[in-house]
Amino acid sequence: MAALAYTLGKREINHYFSVRSAKALALGAVLLLAACHAAFRRYRGDDTCEYLLSTGRFLGEKVWQPHSCMMHKYKNSEAKSCLLDKHIAFIGDSRIRQLFYSFVKLINPQVKEEGNKHGNILSEDTSASIKVDFLWYPEVNGSMKQRIKSWTEGSIAKPHVIVAGAATWSIKIHNGSNEALTQYKINITSIAPLLEKLAESSDVYWVLQDPVYEDMLSDSRKMITNEKIDAYNEAAISILNSSSRNSKAKVKVFSVSKLIAQETIMQSSDGLHLPESSRETSAMILMNVYCNKILKPIDGSCCQPQPPLTLIQKLAFCFFALSIIGYLILTFIYRNNHRKNKPCTDMESGEEKKPVTNTSPVSTLETLLHSFFKLGLIMAYFYLCDRANLFMKENKFYTHSSFFIPIIYILVLGVFYTENAKETKMLNREQTDEWKGWMQLVILIYHISGASTFLPVYMHVRVLVAAYLFQTGYGHFSYFWIKGDFGLYRVCQVLFRLNFLVVVLCIVMDRPYQFYYFVPLVTVWFMIIYATLAVWPQIVQKKANGNSFWHFGLLLKLISLLACIYFLANYQGVFEKIFSLWPLSTCFELNGNVYEWWFRWKLDRYVVFHGMMFAFIYLALQKRQVLLEGKGDPLFSNKISNVLLFISVVCFLILAFILIRNIPGYARSVYSSFFAWFGRISLELFICQYHIWLAADTKGILVLIPGNPMLNIIVSTFIFVCVAHEISQITNDLAQMVVPKDNATLLRRLLCISGFFSGLLFLAAIQDQSRH
Repeated sequence: MAALAYTLGKREINHYFSVRSAKALALGAVLLLAACHAAFRRYRGDDTCEYLLSTGRFLGEKVWQPHSCMMHKYKNSEAKSCLLDKHIAFIGDSRIRQLFYSFVKLINPQVKEEGNKHGNILSEDTSASIKVDFLWYPEVNGSMKQRIKSWTEGSIAKPHVIVAGAATWSIKIHNGSNEALTQYKINITSIAPLLEKLAESSDVYWVLQDPVYEDMLSDSRKMITNEKIDAYNEAAISILNSSSRNSKAKVKVFSVSKLIAQETIMQSSDGLHLPESSRETSAMILMNVYCNKILKPIDGSCCQPQPPLTLIQKLAFCFFALSIIGYLILTFIYRNNHRKNKPCTDMESGEEKKPVTNTSPVSTLETLLHSFFKLGLIMAYFYLCDRANLFMKENKFYTHSSFFIPIIYILVLGVFYTENAKETKMLNREQTDEWKGWMQLVILIYHISGASTFLPVYMHVRVLVAAYLFQTGYGHFSYFWIKGDFGLYRVCQVLFRLNFLVVVLCIVMDRPYQFYYFVPLVTVWFMIIYATLAVWPQIVQKKANGNSFWHFGLLLKLISLLACIYFLANYQGVFEKIFSLWPLSTCFELNGNVYEWWFRWKLDRYVVFHGMMFAFIYLALQKRQVLLEGKGDPLFSNKISNVLLFISVVCFLILAFILIRNIPGYARSVYSSFFAWFGRISLELFICQYHIWLAADTKGILVLIPGNPMLNIIVSTFIFVCVAHEISQITNDLAQMVVPKDNATLLRRLLCISGFFSGLLFLAAIQDQSRH
């Protein structure tokens, strides 16, 4: 009964929810969300600096998350680079002095908080010519006005950044009287025009007063209540906003520190001054506001304008636009012809005449335009998600529950969708798809949860990446060894399927090929495997079966490959010289050198070789019928199985998994169709996550539905999976058209593709020159 209910349950789900209906639902969701976000941006404005300065929340205890954008954590070297030859002035009371010290420590962490607390403090970093001053003006009065006025009149060099704020001293000295508040309003009204004038050439910030923890205040500060602070803040906001409406320049109100203080003021030592972690957060926000537009860090989307379109991007968008228009015109013509060919009634006989129907298959042009039509819409979504400022982005934040709960959930689903395998051979197609599928899902959860900060998880995921490369060695070696097909068609098919999406993304998203590091990695290893087996003498299974001598010849080839891998891994200079040659350098350089590529290649350099060796040994044993691969039969006897399992666990974790999965006959006889489905689109999932599931080139998380992290993950994941599946189908359709089986036609296509890439490299060179 349980098995019947299980089967009926799966059929019911599959009946009402097909892949086609899921994609239609995903398209509707994208259009609705895009419209909502566009309306929100139009109503609230798209200046993320406003959100950075005014709103946000804590992720955990110390990680501050601004609303709708990502905040970069600046290192002191980056801070010095941004603030080179700059002068920053902090003017105000003891709270502003604290903010001053936290800001200076971002430039030089060795600075100590010492000196006259009620006097000016001057700080200078001579190595970068950065001046950061604190000017003691605890009240908004004539003295502060005079200082600000001196900057506007030009008698003193004006700072590039001015951070001002004060109020608690006025409350304290005047015992919280209403007269003091009235005078504060008069004084700030007289200062506001001067600040606006400074804002024409400098960045000016007015820091609102943070709340206090009244229970901890000393008797001399008891009159500083949160009610009074709110009144002073409201006065400052209304006056500064009123002044800004009458001026082109604008004083930025730094109100986010209030939200930070509300969460942390209870950790204060005296109820008035914030703990150090809170001050560091406020200082980092200031650094992001000023420096993000200068240094443009990938994971600092706040205050960054939308990047301008490059020439290659413009050409790509024109191409997709023409494809979409062409497909729509073709569809319109086809429908008109279809209407004309509808059955009509013969007026004499009263019978329907059947029109002459065109039974020819869909034309290649229509299929091509249809594929580019869909791809164009998908690429528009990619661009909107990770290059335009339409959708929101947030920083990652790791918790154990955010990683392990989804892992348990997908495990349950994987077990639920268990089916009988079509064949019971070791590492059959269904089993390898299942293996790729569950590994890909784990890697996706690892990325979105930010689990790289947790070392045990990071180490296990490194094994999963190695397992992918193991499958690369195993799969390609098995194909060439068994089939003996070293033809150009096979090579081009594999290269096209591996690289098509990445090449399109390099163009549309303006990213180097090496940025999508895994695809270059598997592409190079495929070519290494091909070269090893295709070079004379070509040794395949059929030839080796006729003469065992050829087995030793193949082993010599594999040993030579191992020696080459060892040499390149240990002689970095030789490796870098090879891949620094043009045009390889254009593909494998990242940030001006190939070190990142060498590091990635070296990390799992022997895993592909192990995959090839495993395939060779397994196929040799299979040919000699040493293995028992019948349904339900164990692969080896119990004694041999135990010995092999022990050796594999000690020596090679991937081999241990293969043996555990395949030695028991019942384990080989079933597979998870849930994991296998994801395994068939694992490459697309891995690449697509960069831009439409994660954000800021994997540094953050895409936010389609703000304010509800769980619902956002569900919706964005659903759309992401549908897009990846559609791209997989598009790639397969285009591969059949772009890579024909006829060698003469294929050579002509390769010449066209070479011309395309030559033009692309030429345009890329022009772009690089214009950027520099």
